[in-house]
Amino acid sequence: MSRVAVLGGGAGGLASAVELCRAGHEVRLWNRNPRTIARVAESRAVAFDGVLGEGAEKLDVVTSALDEALKDAEAVVVCLPALAHDAVFNDLAEAACAVPVVLNPGHTCGALHARAVFGARGVALPPLAELSTLTYVARVQPDGVLRVTCRAGRVRCGVLPGGEEALDVARRLFPGAVQAPDVLASSLANVNLVLHPPGAILAAAWVEAPGEDFTFYVDALSPGVARVITALDAERRAVAAAFGHDLPPLIEEMALIGTASREHAASGDVALAIRSGEANRRIAAPTSLAHRYYEEDLPFALVPFVALAAIAGAEVPTAHALVHLGGVLLGRDLYASGLNVTKLGLAGLDQPALERLVRGAT
Repeated sequence: MSRVAVLGGGAGGLASAVELCRAGHEVRLWNRNPRTIARVAESRAVAFDGVLGEGAEKLDVVTSALDEALKDAEAVVVCLPALAHDAVFNDLAEAACAVPVVLNPGHTCGALHARAVFGARGVALPPLAELSTLTYVARVQPDGVLRVTCRAGRVRCGVLPGGEEALDVARRLFPGAVQAPDVLASSLANVNLVLHPPGAILAAAWVEAPGEDFTFYVDALSPGVARVITALDAERRAVAAAFGHDLPPLIEEMALIGTASREHAASGDVALAIRSGEANRRIAAPTSLAHRYYEEDLPFALVPFVALAAIAGAEVPTAHALVHLGGVLLGRDLYASGLNVTKLGLAGLDQPALERLVRGAT
C-alpha cells in the first residue's frame, strides 16, 4: 500500500482515485478549484459505475490545499489537462516535490514541459514518468456519479534519464503501463493528438450551431474527416520514425488501449474502427469552441508535435494547416500561446542533442 496524491478532480483524476483505492492505496485527492470537488469533499467518497464496478470509494483526503495533499505522499499522480500543467508544475517545483511523479496522461511532451519548468526555477526534477494516454474513458454524470466506460488495456510509459523510479511506480499503480523507449515515443503515441483536431476543426460550424446535438466519434466522423485523420497520423508516424521509433497506426494503438475493436482496427478502415469503439461512440460533441478539443489538443498537442517535427526535419503540412485554422477559429496565435519549442526548453537543440537529452548522454 502507498500514499498517493492524485492531482486533478475531473473524471480522469476521480477514476484514478477509485482504482487506486480499490487496489489498497491511500489516496489524497487535490483540485485547485474547490467547487470542482465539492460533492466529493462533502462525502469524502467517489460514487462510480461502469467497467471498474459500482459503488463508492472512500478517500483519505479531499482538499484544495496542495501542501495537505502532498504531506507524506509517496507518489504523485497528475491527472490534469495539459493547459493546467504549467501551473501545477510550478506548484510542485515551489513545494520542492521529490517523490516520483506520474503524468496520467503526459499528453504531448508533458515530461519535457515539467523539466523546463523545474529547470527555470532551479529545482531538481523528481523522478517523472509520462503515460501516452489517460488510462480511462470516463465522464461525471449530472448526478455526480463517475461513469467509467473504458480502462486502458495498454498505454506507453516514458521517462527522462533518472526517472526509473517513476517508471516502477507507474507500472505498479497502473498495470496497463508498458515501458516506452523514451519520452518522445510516449508523447508521439498520444492518440488525442491525431484523433481530436481533424473532427474539431472540420465540424466547427456544426459545433457552433445552436441546438445541434451530435456525437463526435460517430456523427462527426465523415469519410473526409477520416482522410484528414489518416494524413495527420502518417505525419505523426513519420516524425516518430525520424527519432527511431516504429509506432503503430492510430487505430492499432486504440485497439491496444481498448477504444477500438481489434477486428475493425485490423481492417484498416479508420472510420469504422473509431466508430466501433464502445467506450467513445456515445460521447457528445462539443457545444462550443470553449472545449478541450480546441483549447487543449490544438495548442498543447499539435503545437509541441510541430516543434518535434521541426527538430527532426520532418514535413507536417496537415498538422500546420490544422494549427493555423484552429488559431483563426479561436482568434489567437496558437504557436505563440501553445506549448512551443521555447516553453519546452528545446530552443536551439538539433535532433542529436534532443535525443541525448531524452536518452542520456552516450
